[in-house]
Amino acid sequence: MTIQRTALITGANRGLGRAVAAELLGRGLRVVLTARDGDAALAAAAELGPGASAHALDVTDTESVKRAAEGIGPVDVLVSNAGVLLDAGSDPLGVSLDLVQRTFAVNLLGSWRVAQAFVPDMVRRGWGRVVFISSGTGSFSHGLFTASPGYSVSKTAVNGLTQMLAAQTKDSGVLVNSVNPGPVRTRMMPQAQRTAEEAAVDIADAATLPDGGPTGTFRRGEQTFPW
Repeated sequence: MTIQRTALITGANRGLGRAVAAELLGRGLRVVLTARDGDAALAAAAELGPGASAHALDVTDTESVKRAAEGIGPVDVLVSNAGVLLDAGSDPLGVSLDLVQRTFAVNLLGSWRVAQAFVPDMVRRGWGRVVFISSGTGSFSHGLFTASPGYSVSKTAVNGLTQMLAAQTKDSGVLVNSVNPGPVRTRMMPQAQRTAEEAAVDIADAATLPDGGPTGTFRRGEQTFPW
């Protein structure tokens, strides 16, 4: 009997998160679209149709994440997509540290908070897929991007979180990976060439890796990158 898996996507009311939800729904998963604005998540889920549901979830709010975990219940796949880019055009010596702090609150701590809420149950049940949306701007091998320093270092930290959680869940049936979707045409980067639908394929591939698949990797489609 084929098991229908359930995927939770953060920041899924629009852009890349919504595209990932649509892609996973098309692959036969149930999808839970979450967003800080619950009504926006509900509207997006209604547009996707049967198999899609919604829940309010603010990754920066511990109580909101707790309520979501209680209301949604166990999930098989977590796509940590919610993120912000607040310091474009800045530099490391002049960037507002308030912007850096706000960036880390979403991109790193928000991802970590949601993982703590949902991943332990995956480990207990012996199966799970966790995908963090990262960026080439946070890769040491590629070179951190100094023109958005807070964003770039937050993604470096997300890569570190990926490696730690992959090590912690090793041999548990849970696979944890980061995906570099490249510049994607969303509200965050309206001039980018790659569409959200194209990038969603890479993310969905990582979210549906077969048993025994790679964990603790930084990837784009079938290609893996050095950290």
